[in-house]
Amino acid sequence: MNIKAAFLWDESFLWGLMAYEALRKSCLPFDLIRSDDIKNKKIHDYKMLFVPGGWSFNKLKALGDEGINEICSFVSGGGSYLGFCGGAGLATLDSIGLLNIKRRATKDRVPSFSGRIRVKITKHPIWKGLYKNEYMGDAPFSCEHIFHAWWPSQFTVLDKKIRILATYGEAMPDAFSSDLCVGDIMCNNGNWNQLESVYKINLDPSRLFNEPAVVEGYYGKGRVILSLIHFDTPNDTDGQAVLMGLWEYLLNGNLECAVYRSTDLASIDEHRRVQSASLIFELEDTVRDLMDFGIRNFLWFQRNPVIIQWRRGIRGLEYCTLYILIKKIAELLSTKDSVYISDEILNIELLKIKEILLPFCKKAKELLILERVALQEKHITYEKCDDSLIQTIRNELFSNSKRHGGMFKKLINRMDELLYGLIIKA
Repeated sequence: MNIKAAFLWDESFLWGLMAYEALRKSCLPFDLIRSDDIKNKKIHDYKMLFVPGGWSFNKLKALGDEGINEICSFVSGGGSYLGFCGGAGLATLDSIGLLNIKRRATKDRVPSFSGRIRVKITKHPIWKGLYKNEYMGDAPFSCEHIFHAWWPSQFTVLDKKIRILATYGEAMPDAFSSDLCVGDIMCNNGNWNQLESVYKINLDPSRLFNEPAVVEGYYGKGRVILSLIHFDTPNDTDGQAVLMGLWEYLLNGNLECAVYRSTDLASIDEHRRVQSASLIFELEDTVRDLMDFGIRNFLWFQRNPVIIQWRRGIRGLEYCTLYILIKKIAELLSTKDSVYISDEILNIELLKIKEILLPFCKKAKELLILERVALQEKHITYEKCDDSLIQTIRNELFSNSKRHGGMFKKLINRMDELLYGLIIKA
């Protein structure tokens, strides 16, 4: 058995790339696999399956009944399962059903919380990296640490045998609920009830207090850990320590260091640069211009290297996802050793992306201006607006599904296919 983890890439996009970078930075052993690999029983070559964030419904659809059955067989036979956010949701009764847990309906939870939050933890091996020698000794156990949650679901735990490893505490002042900065609202009387009547969703982060954030249970002989906390958030040193703890615990201490090629920016393939540089630069500049457009129009701003904060009433994460994915593709294409792919195939793939990306970005700017005006006049959400033109363009670009569709889904699927190929051939 391979002592590495199998990392399910499908339908993760931004969250998959974020997790990939965090695991590489921590030198944790893993191989990227896809749903078809699971259907073909490749999962049984590993000790652990890791599923990052992303829409769990889309992951479920990609796996199909065959993939779902293989995951259940893998875990029940003694394999470990680790899911973050959407990957955690995939293991609930609403999807695969590895643990007796349900996700709360939107109306019963805080659907748009994001950012840093205090987390109260119980003593468990996954946290020992936070304490070093103190953990196993007699020193006092500090049970609160600050981690990141990015628009998490909320769990209803239906089985007393499921162990709650962490619960939410107080939201940090720099966190957001929808597009409202928690600290700013609390400094101004903290009237969440009034804001909730305007926004028509639950906003008060205190509703999260003592709610499960990380849980552990068993499915057959296999361990299952589900986390609504993103320990893979960029520049989170405590999160990295927990990632190490999770890998060691779920791989039974087998942590052989993963070895990756370093990025050698001096080793440029001149032929590839001539063939593809202008094309990838054009695509990257197009999406960067779209991101700058949103900033100029006060629709979003950068919160960390991969995540933006956008105004309620528009989509923001989708645009951010495009930019982060195209940046990573450009980075991988900038080095000779990053990929073994013919220039002809590469240019065909980039041209296919361009064919969708350019009209998408042009249409997106039109939509964003219309949405900006609508935000001044009425209450709108990312999916509901009385303006027929706005709704028409939204459906064209994204469909009417929160889980993505339209031009956007076609675009990120094609970008994701190229990105996956570049990464695994690096």
